[in-house]
Amino acid sequence: MNVQPPKILALQFKYFGDAVLMTPALRVLREHFPQSEIHLLLSAEVAPLFQHLPWLTRIWAMPRRRGSASLRVTWPLIRALRRERFDRSVDFASNDRGAILSLLIGAPHRLGWDERGGFLGRKFCYTNRVAPTNRLQYEAARLAALLYGWQLPPPASLELEIRADPELDLAAVQLLPKPVVLCHMAASQPNRQWPVRRWAEFYQLATNAGLSVVFTTAAGVREQALTEEMIQLVPDAPVLPPLPNLAIFLAVLKRARVFISGDTGPLHFAAGLGVPTLSLFGPSYPERFAPVGEKHRFLKATQCPCGPGQSRCQTTDFCLNTITAEQVLAGLKKNQYWLG
Repeated sequence: MNVQPPKILALQFKYFGDAVLMTPALRVLREHFPQSEIHLLLSAEVAPLFQHLPWLTRIWAMPRRRGSASLRVTWPLIRALRRERFDRSVDFASNDRGAILSLLIGAPHRLGWDERGGFLGRKFCYTNRVAPTNRLQYEAARLAALLYGWQLPPPASLELEIRADPELDLAAVQLLPKPVVLCHMAASQPNRQWPVRRWAEFYQLATNAGLSVVFTTAAGVREQALTEEMIQLVPDAPVLPPLPNLAIFLAVLKRARVFISGDTGPLHFAAGLGVPTLSLFGPSYPERFAPVGEKHRFLKATQCPCGPGQSRCQTTDFCLNTITAEQVLAGLKKNQYWLG
């Protein structure tokens, strides 16, 4: 009797970086179920991160706006997913949105986290739940631990993996003609941003040391204000213009010689593309979020007066400010894998 391999749907409805940190767990699914169809459902703005991974069967992009949901908009997609008749689903975020979608899509075996919070009855959306551990561990390892609910082994590697669109290579060359030290000034939270004056100091030190440095940021008003501040401090500093979409940003990022940033989504993009990284950590835990592997290093600020792991600081003198430009340059020079 032939047993058909299970058809699997993975869900992740969180931020950009959280989605990339899921890739080691997705590889476990592929390695353990090599003949299975493995589909991925996530928000539309995150979908370009996964569209060119050859070992995923299909990406389902859910149109949505953060903080709101419209059944009229999402129901046609839910119906299409129900017609796929998945055997299993695994929800790596297990938030309210993912729980409801897991239930509506209707796979017989639905795996999620056993966590408190959310709407009343959220836990009943899953047929199998895994209690998260309390120990501090790399986020990709924590996400992969959810698969213990199906008795699957941990990942052979915790390195992240995404792909850029190869058809955008020429456009990326025009924007970034040669490999450089690419510095991303923005972060989702101000306390995770290295001050622009520090970036300006680093630019002067790095260029004096013979390094080619280019800056980038996001397209929002707050992020573009960082560009304006940098130009005021260093008029000749090269800053990339706002890029039109995530796909072209990935194609440009892939060309970097090394990527420097705070704890932010593009840090995980770079790691997933195989670009060496130097990350700057203030209030968040590098043990949880700094990329792993010989290509990657991090610098940790002195202890945050607000306490470790805080998303909101009680002071405007953020602890990340204590990392100096000299320390960042020294961090680059220590690893000849990057600059040799």
